Order: sequence, then C-alpha cells, then structure tokens
Amino acid sequence: MKTALADAIAARGYTTLTPVQEAVTNPDLTGVDMLVSAQTGSGKTLGFGLAIAPTLLGDDEKFDGAGAPLALVIAPTRELALQVKRELTWLYAGANAVLASCVGGMDMRDERRALQRGAHIVVATPGRLRDHIMRGSIDLSSLRAVILDEADEMLDLGFREDLEFILGEAPDDRQTLLFSATVPAAIAKLAQGYQKDAVRVSTANAEAGQHADIEYRAMAVSPRDGENAIINVLRYYESPNAIVFCNTRAMVARLTTRLSNRGFAVVALSGELTQSERTHALQAMRDGRARVCVATDVAARGIDLPNLDLVVHAELPGSHETLLHRSGRTGRAGRKGVSVLIVPPVARKKAERILNWAKLRAEWGPAPSADEVSAKDEERMMNDEAWSEAITESEAPAVAKLVDRFTPEQIAAAYLRQYHSRHSAPEDLGDPGEKPAPRAAFGPSVWFSISGGRDKGAEPRRLLPMLCKAGGITRDDIGAIRIGDKESYVELRKPAAAGFKASIGENMRVEDGATVTELSQPPAIAQRADSKPGSKPRPGPKPEWKKPARKGPPPASQLDDLPAILPQADQPKPAPKNTAPVQYDDAPAPRVKKPKSATPSKPRVAKGPKPDFTRDGAVTDAAPKPKFKGKPGSYTKDPTPVGKPSSKKNRARAAAKAAEGYSSKPGAAAGKPAGKPFGKGGAKPGAKPFGKPGGKPSGKASGKPRGAASKGGKD
Repeated sequence: MKTALADAIAARGYTTLTPVQEAVTNPDLTGVDMLVSAQTGSGKTLGFGLAIAPTLLGDDEKFDGAGAPLALVIAPTRELALQVKRELTWLYAGANAVLASCVGGMDMRDERRALQRGAHIVVATPGRLRDHIMRGSIDLSSLRAVILDEADEMLDLGFREDLEFILGEAPDDRQTLLFSATVPAAIAKLAQGYQKDAVRVSTANAEAGQHADIEYRAMAVSPRDGENAIINVLRYYESPNAIVFCNTRAMVARLTTRLSNRGFAVVALSGELTQSERTHALQAMRDGRARVCVATDVAARGIDLPNLDLVVHAELPGSHETLLHRSGRTGRAGRKGVSVLIVPPVARKKAERILNWAKLRAEWGPAPSADEVSAKDEERMMNDEAWSEAITESEAPAVAKLVDRFTPEQIAAAYLRQYHSRHSAPEDLGDPGEKPAPRAAFGPSVWFSISGGRDKGAEPRRLLPMLCKAGGITRDDIGAIRIGDKESYVELRKPAAAGFKASIGENMRVEDGATVTELSQPPAIAQRADSKPGSKPRPGPKPEWKKPARKGPPPASQLDDLPAILPQADQPKPAPKNTAPVQYDDAPAPRVKKPKSATPSKPRVAKGPKPDFTRDGAVTDAAPKPKFKGKPGSYTKDPTPVGKPSSKKNRARAAAKAAEGYSSKPGAAAGKPAGKPFGKGGAKPGAKPFGKPGGKPSGKASGKPRGAASKGGKD
C-alpha cells in the first residue's frame, strides 16, 4: 500500500480492513480484472480505491500534473457518485490527486471546464458521461482503470446501452473492476464481454456478518394505525438519523407533512426534487439540522449517513433485494442498526415471503405503545450525562436562585415539562388483531337544513368537514346527510345540537355564506341522498310477473262466444282479382294475398338430369360439364329456360321487380345496368377510381376491355 494512502486511512481512524477490502487489495490481483459481489456498506468504495492505486501510480507516491483522466468510476445515482467522489478525495489527498464529477442535474458547462483543466479520477453517472463523450468534452484515451459500482442497479435502471457505449470507447488495455450486490445472468454477460480473464471475488461470509449487525423487527399494526406506529417507532428509538422509506412520491409528501406537523426535524428525498434540493436535504441530515429523512427507493443506494441507526419501511418493498438495499443504509462498517417493517394485516403474508426470500429472521411483535415510549423517555432522561456533570461557575448563580425560589418538586416538574416540550407526544395505538367495534345506535337527533343543494355543488364529503370545523363537533356527532336540489339536510345528535348552534353564532351561518336552520321534524325529500344531479327518481316496485296463457284452441266453455271474439269471420272476403289495395301516404301498402287462379296449372315436368352448357350455348344432357378456363366475357348462357319452371314465389318476386323497372335480362329495363357492374357485392372496381388526371379509365366502367381507352385525354 502506498504511504500517502496508508497515512490517510490511519488519519480517518481505520485500524483493520473489511473482508472486501482485503480481498481486492491482494497483491496477486494487482492490475487484474475483477468481478466482485459485495453488499452495500461493506466498504467497497475504499476497497476499489486501494485496488486501483498500483495501476494509477505505478512506482510513484504522488500524481504528476492533471491531464486526461487515468481512472473512471461509474455509479448509478447522483448521490452515490458524489459520495464516491468524497471518499476518494480524502483517500488520494496526500497523493495530490485531482478529481472531477460528471453527474446529471449539475451544470454541464462547469463540468466541461473542470475536464479541460485536467483530472486524474472522474466519477460519473452513465447518462451524463455519455453526453460528454459524444460532445468531445472528455478524453478516454489515457484511461488505465474503469470501475462499475452497483452494476446490477445500473442495469435495472436501463443503463445497459450507455455502459456498453462507454466501455466500447475506453482503451482495451485498461483494468476493469465490476462491483455488484448480486451476479445475475446480465451481469455475467457484461463481464464476459468487457473484461479479460476476470477473477471472481465473493464475500458471502462478509455479507452475512454485515447483516448480522442489523436487527430486523416486523411490527404488526391495525390498518388505521400505520402512520401512528411510525411516529411511535421514531420516538421510541430517538436515533440521531433515521430514514423512512415509502414506495411513492405521494406517500413521501404526505408522511413528510405529518411528521413536520408533529415537531420532527424532517426532510424529503424523492425523484421529483432537483439535484440542489436533494443535496441540501442530505447535508441537513449530516449537519444535524434534520433527524428524519422520508425517501423513496431512489435513496436506497449510495447514501452513507454517519449516525444512521434506524431504517423504517413505512410501505413494504416490492422485492427482497430492495429490502436488503434499504436496510443496508444502517449497520455499516461495524455499526449496529435497526430495520423496522410496518406490517398491516393485509400485508402479513407479503412480509413473511420477502423475509424468507432474503433469508432474514425478524422479530415479530406490536409497535411501541404510548406507555413504552414514555418509559423509554424517562430512561433516557435519567441516564443523561448532564446529571453527573459538575456545576460550572457561570451556572452557579442561576442554580442558587432556583433553589432559593422554588421547591425541589417545582424544579423537577418544570424540568419534566421542558423535556417533554422538546419531543412529540406518542400516539395511542389499537390492538392489531382487534376487530372494529360495531357502531353504536345514533340515539335522539335534531335535523338542520343548510342553504344550497345540488345546484350549488353540495356533497357530503364537503359538508362533513365544514360542519365539524364551524360547529366544534366531531364526525361521530353527525348522522345522516341528505342532499336536495335547493337545500341540504344534516342530522345531529341531540346533546351536540346546543353546542353546534352556539359555535356557529346567532346569524347561523357557516362557510361560503350558507345559512343553517333548525327543523322541527325530519325532512322529506323525493330523491335519495346518493342520487346524481338530474337523475330520475328511483322507480317503484317491479310489477308482478304472470305466466302467459297457454296457446291452443279455446276451451269448450268459450265456443259459444266465438262470434263475439271473432266478429271478422262474418265479413265478406276481398275481391280475388284486379282489386287495388288502399294506399296511404305515410305507410306502405298492405300485402294482399293473391287468390288461387281458376285456370288449371300446367302439368309438372318430370325431373331429369340437370342439363349442362357448352361454350357455344348448346344444351346437352350427356356431355360432362367442361372446366371453365376462359374469361368471364367468353362464357354465354342460353336465355331459353331449361328445366323445371320457377316457383310461384319466384314468379311473384319477378313480377314485383318488373313493375319497379328491374329485370334480370340484359337491356330489359331502360336506364338500368344489365346485371352487376362488378364481381362480388362490395368488391373493388377493376381500375383505380382516383388515378392521375388523364389516366386510363376502368375497362368495365367504360364498357371496353382494359387497354382500349385512349391515352392522355383530359376531360
């Protein structure tokens, strides 16, 4: 190990190296490509900083003047990249190293100027580094070492193409170190393609030891006590730094507001914040100005807070890998930490499944109660070092005044009040397994009307908080809420009615100038409270269904009444022939049944084999039907009817069509086309209907074969 680096490590108080650091600094692996699997918090940043020192410095103790970068460290997130830069800065300070960063969210012009001045080591995120390479802002020709930190996370975030592009631009004779918490197939393929004879370094025992420093606790809470349980957990442990993980930005904003209102020094950390806001939030945690950080999984990697002893999972993570990365923020470098899972009843199975996949054993139990938090406060207060410290000269006069003026009981009571005022009061939690008690009977009530109904957009969800705030009542004091067209009606408990009227004042007005009037009896409104504006009233009961009468001839008892039932039976029948039906202007002519003709019908023709047609139109009974291979126009049919005559229905249809001007024979109806102009119904015409001006018209449309139309003629 170089002297400058050894001095820097000793100055930071390190006495021994972690297993990961010892493995990668093995003299036999100097300058060799390595694929290292190590969990977060195992000291891998310092490990790869020591591993690349022989490659960068060689036999020298210090760097020469800065020019093109010699080492490149790629990290998945901005926070992790900036943290790596801070670690390497103090490690290589004695070697006169110049470091630069290229991360998203920072001013790219400042980064470009820093690269132009020269740097020995560059720490970057994949997207921003690729932008600098494509713009020609960075020169990678002098690289001697490339480190990919948290490679599995970079692949999960979709940086595979960026990594392949960057590694493809780097020199082939470089040393490549790839660090990953897990080594899936994608990581192995990346190592195989961009590393040469890489040595696999695994620190399984170190990982088990690292997570042995973390105490996992799964706390079962009732569905309505999730946020209250988080407050009690933070108060119970009183960690100098704590992180509360959520799954969504909305939950981060909600929980941050809740904790801030309860007096916690809290900051938020999520993807919607700018880089400057995220940096200030982390700095506030390091400076002690904030004690609680509410974050999404974007902060699960790369955050290293010196006094982080508590991790709370407000919402369960989606996988066991995320659970390990979240919990890995604590229990780092030999420190002890606690990881708490808030588990409502519906998430019990999921929590057990995630813990089993992560091969972790958690202690199950309820969240700290209000009494447990108070007892912990008393214990911390009694064990405070202030009790054993001597009274200073500056404090002696004030102490003498307090002793002379107040009794010991008064001084103790004042001290307790001052102590509790600096801490948020704990929440009273319910039993996680207790079923909600049934709602008690509402009891005697009084009805009030409020001006404004559906016409003013009144809704129960808006009236409820307005009445509680204006009348000094709770939601338990309010019963039914009915919304009418012009007015709304609210039912209040009779004991709470007097206080309600006193709170809203003599003018009986609430928000938006709405007037409240006490009613002597419950209101009667036509519509239901949940009906929508403009909807029809709920119909009455459905009519009773009756089985229809059985079809068939009437019973014998009704035969005598047939003349009355069927009076039309005695009416004369219509004329059989040449009797025109009555026509109406707005209705079609009624269909008249054609009477049978008195003329005897022609004798039926005996059935025989179906005649066939030949190309010349002759009919033959013996010749087989030839296969048709010609064009449609070359096939003709003899118009002479052959075979049995058409039926009566067909003759009637033909007569009706003939009366309307249609005929199946060519040229039978004037102005009507003979047959269908095209093949099948709905088929496309033979030529393009919207071709270029002057183009060839369709053969069928023009009545000529295709190709016979004149060229280029314009209409």
